[in-house]
Amino acid sequence: MGKILIATDKPFAAVAVAGIREIVENAGFELALLEKYTDKSQLLDAVKDAEAIIIRSDIIDKEVFNAAKQLKIVVRAGAGYDNVDLVAATSHNVCVMNTPGQNANAVAELVFGMLVYGIRGFYNGLPGTELKDKKLGILAYGHVGRNVARIGKGFGLKQYAFDAYASTVTIENDGVKALSSTEELFKTCQIVSLHIPATPETKKSINYDFMSSMPKGAVIVNTARKEVIDEEGLAKMFAERPDFKYLTDIQPANHAELLATYPDRYFATPKKMGAQTAEANINAGLAAANQIVDFLKNGNEQFRVNK
Repeated sequence: MGKILIATDKPFAAVAVAGIREIVENAGFELALLEKYTDKSQLLDAVKDAEAIIIRSDIIDKEVFNAAKQLKIVVRAGAGYDNVDLVAATSHNVCVMNTPGQNANAVAELVFGMLVYGIRGFYNGLPGTELKDKKLGILAYGHVGRNVARIGKGFGLKQYAFDAYASTVTIENDGVKALSSTEELFKTCQIVSLHIPATPETKKSINYDFMSSMPKGAVIVNTARKEVIDEEGLAKMFAERPDFKYLTDIQPANHAELLATYPDRYFATPKKMGAQTAEANINAGLAAANQIVDFLKNGNEQFRVNK
């Protein structure tokens, strides 16, 4: 009976763990728990005899793979997987997966929670503005982007999207106007919501040139990754455009400075909050368990992210 380990510094909800246990044990595997660990040595010890690991934002690097001699698969319960060393995983013949779509609605709802808060002046008692008839640009039209578009319809937004990997038909079938480039998206839209991953190509790709080309009343919402923002360009944008706002659930390196200098135009949650709902927590955990069982029993690699 192989061992499947849940290794989570930030634990799943108890109901999610119970659901994962049911899936794992009904499939004939053993479930082990490592929650709220305080030292990496605890993780290295726990993975020694694990065939599979379910993680959240936990770092799975070369040292972990070296310690996990029996490991076959790691599943990141969530969409992003930049906390896993994919090169090391491949060199150790370990499959890495994510659970795309399970957190998508939670992230999309947060986008609009921050947007309404931001355009109403952070509820400072003064007149703000409305979302209706504003132009919203969705950068990357994956699971989260599609949910943003779905919710955006209810606000009466004029919606645009660019995704180099999504077809025009896919985007426009949802009633969203497909644009031809990131540059066009920023020039067209007063509001841009970011949903791109952090890759060598996208890191610091949202630069001053893109931001400064936005129409008056510009708002950027970032629930993706902080690495995609050029933070020097962001600081310059704040200094030069008094109409600009930046709303995020990932604090940039200059968070304290921005908060002190532009408290009426900058907002960041204390921690990354996009997937922090009970529903997303449960959905991602159960999906991770099902994917591991399917992989170990049937070799299904549908959601593999490493080569």
